[in-house]
Amino acid sequence: MNPLAIRATGLTRRFGDLVAVDAVSLSVPRGSVYGFLGPNGSGKSTTIRMLCGLLIPSAGTVEVLGLRIPQQAEALKHRIGYMTQRFSLFDDLLVIENLEFLAAVRGVPKAETGARIQAMLREYHLQDCAQQLAGTLSGGQKQRLALAGAVIHRPDLLLLDEPTSAVDPESRRDFWEKLFDLADIGTTILVSTHYMDEAERCHRLAILDHGHLVADGVPADLAAALDGRVLKIVCAKPRQAQAQLLAAAGVLSVAQIGSELRVMTSPNPALRDRLIQLLAAAGIAATVAPTRPNLEDVFVAATHAPAAEQAA
Repeated sequence: MNPLAIRATGLTRRFGDLVAVDAVSLSVPRGSVYGFLGPNGSGKSTTIRMLCGLLIPSAGTVEVLGLRIPQQAEALKHRIGYMTQRFSLFDDLLVIENLEFLAAVRGVPKAETGARIQAMLREYHLQDCAQQLAGTLSGGQKQRLALAGAVIHRPDLLLLDEPTSAVDPESRRDFWEKLFDLADIGTTILVSTHYMDEAERCHRLAILDHGHLVADGVPADLAAALDGRVLKIVCAKPRQAQAQLLAAAGVLSVAQIGSELRVMTSPNPALRDRLIQLLAAAGIAATVAPTRPNLEDVFVAATHAPAAEQAA
């Protein structure tokens, strides 16, 4: 069996003069949770739609679960589940009616439908609202219903397009526990998000920016590669210090965290001493020390590094 669930090479999508996705290449291992991180408009949704055959690429090649896309998209649709960021089920049908409809259109054998629906109701804690109109559910309940509907046919690949954008933190946490349960039984999951805490949960992560793939790897490895480039600055005048630092060559970002500043720099070992001197010249006494990089630092470095490094 091919160890990759998805292999995309040079994937590109143009809408007139707009290049929404530009030569993106991906390798997604089977049974993994693979994340797409990026701001709105970065190309996450467009990429997912090409991978599942809903959009035809302008260029590049795609193979999903051993099938060539878009040529074999019809065969693929029975092996994938797809969940969008907006609730896309029927508000005027009962919860159980939505699941019955989805089981039918996704090819669940009639002899198995009843048992499969009851299993989904139990697994996703929907028993108490099975006879409730879907439109009256809470945000977290709608999310669980949408996920149950997306996996009722036991897909090999689950594609999730910003599925937690409209729910509370507790519901998001519970949702991710369900995703890891699915990964444990062999389901490959591709999920797009703009939440850093969700991206950190992924086995592997791709960062998209303006249609370009700017980083790809294990989240912890991506962060470790920035060792020495993230500084914590403590001083009595953080707002004044921030203004000075933002104007300094080689500084990618400055964020105030409480009374401290978190500074992301280009890869220049001399920058730390230069920034200390800069603050001292401005009459700002400060302690400057390296701190552990996180995924937000990875995102900043990946999306802002070229211009900052040129300036340095």
